[in-house]
Amino acid sequence: MPEKKTYGATRDGKPITDELIEEYVAEAERGYDLDKLRVVRGRPPMGSAPAKSFPVRLDPDLRTALDERAEHDGRPASEVVREALRQYLDAG
Repeated sequence: MPEKKTYGATRDGKPITDELIEEYVAEAERGYDLDKLRVVRGRPPMGSAPAKSFPVRLDPDLRTALDERAEHDGRPASEVVREALRQYLDAG
């Protein structure tokens, strides 16, 4: 018996096969109860307006120090940078 073709896996690890796709198509064609769909939100807002990214280049030593500090604090590096920038601007 030939092996079923797969197209990856679902979040829970179930192989995506032609049969599974057909099952999902049939479900969609029957229609969804919109009250049962969960709301998917993006990233939480930062402040009063959507946040904008700002690329910055760091030399390897500075990046290493940032990553070590972030790991030590148990926070993302971007959060450490935002806090440091706020402190710098407040001190000026």
